[in-house]
Amino acid sequence: MKILQINSTVNFGSTGKIAEEIGKKIKSKGGNSYIAFGRNANNSESKLIKIGNKIDQFLHLFNTRIFDTHGFHSKKATQNLIDEIIQINPDIIHLHNIHGYYLNIDILFNFLRRANKPIVWTLHDCWAFTGHCCHFIRVDCTKWVTGCNNCPLIRYYPQSYFLDNSANNYIKKKELFNKPKIMAVVTVSKWLNRELNKSFLNSFSSEVIYNGVNLEIFQPKNQDDLKLKFGLENKKIILGVANVWSDLKGLNDFLDLSKFIDKNSIIILIGLSKSQINKLPPNIIGIQRTSDQHQLAEYYSMADVFICSSIAESFGLVIAESIACGTPAIVYNTSAMPELIQEGVGYVVERGDLNEVYNKIKTVFTKSKKSYSNSCREFAINNFDENISYEKYFQLYASLLENK
Repeated sequence: MKILQINSTVNFGSTGKIAEEIGKKIKSKGGNSYIAFGRNANNSESKLIKIGNKIDQFLHLFNTRIFDTHGFHSKKATQNLIDEIIQINPDIIHLHNIHGYYLNIDILFNFLRRANKPIVWTLHDCWAFTGHCCHFIRVDCTKWVTGCNNCPLIRYYPQSYFLDNSANNYIKKKELFNKPKIMAVVTVSKWLNRELNKSFLNSFSSEVIYNGVNLEIFQPKNQDDLKLKFGLENKKIILGVANVWSDLKGLNDFLDLSKFIDKNSIIILIGLSKSQINKLPPNIIGIQRTSDQHQLAEYYSMADVFICSSIAESFGLVIAESIACGTPAIVYNTSAMPELIQEGVGYVVERGDLNEVYNKIKTVFTKSKKSYSNSCREFAINNFDENISYEKYFQLYASLLENK
């Protein structure tokens, strides 16, 4: 079996790590794994193909900012990729995030139609079936169900400062993304699958495969020892983690929450920029982004409670990682996040209700983290084991090849 994946990154960020782990699974089964990527890459066990260069990506971004035509540039870079794909002749092409200023979807999907290869497309957000945005839930927009126009999120990724081309983008995406003859769509949550089934991609078969967590890395560690190690032995710790912090991820909610907590508690936020760290109040410790999973597991294990203040998550990998480390989570009742919480592993509260968030924090502190840890770990083993998730991908590949 020869599999070629396409993603914006490799072994970097959540989707890049997923692509890398799928590649490892393919190789462990005796197959050949290739990953084509546009932006960041760490060391990989797969054979890598770089798509385009920084100049090409800058021009793609520049045109997007003016014309709102994200996904319709990078023509030469995409044609070079297609030449590579023809040489490799993979059995299956697996798409992940094809947005990110590095691919031309017109050229790519017309090639996929001609190539007549089985396609797997894992949707990590909603960009595939909207005229512009990745997450419409921010403004509760439903235009994408019938046809986008006058986009209320035009100034959000992928930002356009001048034109709104969402209506035309929607029409073109609908035409292009329905071209493949054999395509299975994977969504990373039940919520995203329900949204997919309302969209113009609902004619394709789809299934839910949760993002996997490495349960050997993300497992409970001694909380008291870790608090002593970091000099926080007398504190109750509230943790938040994001790749990039913004208002969409709920940074402002944490700033407001810092006004609620007493002197015996402290907030730790991981993934902040230097400028964001410099603006934090005294009771928030800011830490820059880290790709060290072992270090992240220590922070999850040290925390007494994990808060995900994001309003739009197609899955919520940081929630799953926290639960795997035995730390209960508090999330908003939006997008996919409630799926990751059941009784005994955390709480779901009304979006933006910081009073209720704080009440649930106090509940966790009163009951103690230890009363949640076993339930958290058991739930993670039953739902987020990466070995099970990546095995499902391999079974999907085998099924597509058999049916072909």
